[in-house]
Order: sequence, then structure tokens, then C-alpha cells
Amino acid sequence: MATVELRFSALPEHVRTARLVAAAVARRAGVDEAVLDEVRLAVGEACSRAVGLHRNGGVSAPVKVLLTEEEKQFSIEVGDEARHTPHHPGDAPGAVDEAEVEEDEMGLAVISGLVDDVEVSAGEHGGQIKMTWPTAPPAATLP
Repeated sequence: MATVELRFSALPEHVRTARLVAAAVARRAGVDEAVLDEVRLAVGEACSRAVGLHRNGGVSAPVKVLLTEEEKQFSIEVGDEARHTPHHPGDAPGAVDEAEVEEDEMGLAVISGLVDDVEVSAGEHGGQIKMTWPTAPPAATLP
């Protein structure tokens, strides 16, 4: 199991770098070429979300991206250290920034549309989005 770890300051200009690294590692891991655009877009959305959460929450810690190649799958985990508070329809007006909640939900919807296997977890000490894609079996070598 090969893993690449990337950490970057929560600045929007670093999201592009994360997308490029993710696509390169996914290609090397054997993710189908036709899916690489989806990998790039999904990682871009997840990293942009994490950057936004860090900036809005005043978090100075870096955004973390783990790219893991396993036998039959490739996964990317994007982690943030922002405090996630649950939003409930009955919350008092102004208790939660509705625009931020809507933007967060839209980003998660885009990711879910791009990735069949996605897991989202969030809590008081940060959150994580794990996305997984199948990989092609290694090509047989000719004698």
C-alpha cells in the first residue's frame, strides 16, 4: 500500500497543486484515464471546501490530503481541522451562516455526483472526505 501525503496552507491558490498531484498519483495507481477529470474535480471541490472552512474558522493548520494506492482501489482523503457544528432547521436565525451552510452542502453534492464511493465525517475537531475509485489490474508483462 503506497501512500502520498500532501499538506498545504489553507490558501485557494494551493488547491490547483493538490488537483495536479492527485491526478498524477491516480494515473500511476491505475485509475482509468476516463475518470481522471472526475478525480481532479472532486479533489478540487474537497480541497476548496477545506480551505474555506479553515479560513472562515480562523484555523491556521494546513489542509491534509492522503492519496493511497491499494490492490484494487485508489483513495483520497481530504482532512480539515475546522470545527463542524451540526445545522438543524429549527436553529435560531443568525445562529449559523446560511450562505456557508448552503455552499458546504453544494460542494458535498458536487463531490457525491462525481464519486460513487464517498464518505464524509465531521466533528468538533475537524472533518474528512474520503473518496475511492477502482483501479485497473496491472498489465501483464510479456516474456
